[in-house]
Amino acid sequence: MSADAASGDEWPIGDTPTIADEDRLVAWLDAQGLGVGAPLEHGYISGGSQNEIYELRRGDLHCAMRIPPPSAPAPRDEGIVREWRIIEALGGTDVPHTEAIAVCTDKSVLGRTFYLMGFVDGWSPMSTRRLWPPPFDTDLEARRGLALQLVEGIALLSRVDWQAKGLADLGRPDGFHERQVDRWTAFLERIKGRELPGFEEAAAWLRSHRPIDYVPGLMHGDYQFANVMFKHGAPARLAAIVDWEMGTVGDPKLDLGWVVQSWPADTNAEDAATAGYANMYGMPSRDQVVQHYADISGRQVDDLDYYIVLAKWKLGVVLEQGFQRAGDDEKLQMFGPIVLDLMRGAADVAETTDYGR
Repeated sequence: MSADAASGDEWPIGDTPTIADEDRLVAWLDAQGLGVGAPLEHGYISGGSQNEIYELRRGDLHCAMRIPPPSAPAPRDEGIVREWRIIEALGGTDVPHTEAIAVCTDKSVLGRTFYLMGFVDGWSPMSTRRLWPPPFDTDLEARRGLALQLVEGIALLSRVDWQAKGLADLGRPDGFHERQVDRWTAFLERIKGRELPGFEEAAAWLRSHRPIDYVPGLMHGDYQFANVMFKHGAPARLAAIVDWEMGTVGDPKLDLGWVVQSWPADTNAEDAATAGYANMYGMPSRDQVVQHYADISGRQVDDLDYYIVLAKWKLGVVLEQGFQRAGDDEKLQMFGPIVLDLMRGAADVAETTDYGR
């Protein structure tokens, strides 16, 4: 789910409504006790090959519906249930998240499994692109708080008792690191269309360097500014972590590696404002955000280089899939050089780190 999809500010009512069967949806909502008797308003917000997102208003109900499109492969319905289980499990925790409202696995309603989640009163960094909203546009101290809140979100997530929350079967934490290289190497072989310099070197290094310790926990899998929302105004406060498509029980420190693998070397340099998808000028240093994660999560971070190599290498493989199917899609074509940079970066970190030696 894109962060925009959880914000009422971003979702106009009435844009191209394409819900398969409104009458069936209304009957299901009645059965769930959601806005009984009130008219239903709905609007299409965004979508792709994996999921579509709609806004629903009915009486005192105001929520977002997440559903695979008719063309999505059958396993996407299982993915929807997986996402639902995570946000439902986060209820009662200190992890900022969207409210879990209801889930429907009866495909006779709309043809696919779907769930409803609450709206978040906040803003998405993706809706502002590189232009932070006031006061974060000019107040650098407030902007620093965005980064600290970002890593605090996954630090809190890493502390969730996933077994007590009924998520023991969500992933396969045993052998998590042993599987990574084989799994993603095999994935790349299926889509491979070119050589990726640095891939083999980084893969070999990952095979021979395991984390100092591994404590399984709940992880997001694609954690970044693109998948969080913040509350309005200063100080910076995380409102919700969103988009749980890659959520699992694994090694939460990979989320940290995912965040900092592209962190600017010097956040006070002018190019920190334009080097990535978010304006990082004035943000805390990488060491500072890593230490904040360690302080909140209680996990040691001495072996962070392993997670940075794994994050760069794995992300490179994921983006290569998009590049290989790009065709005339300019956005996917842009992944081409990014993948090459990620692979070279993974190999460079592996070559220069002292971790495990």
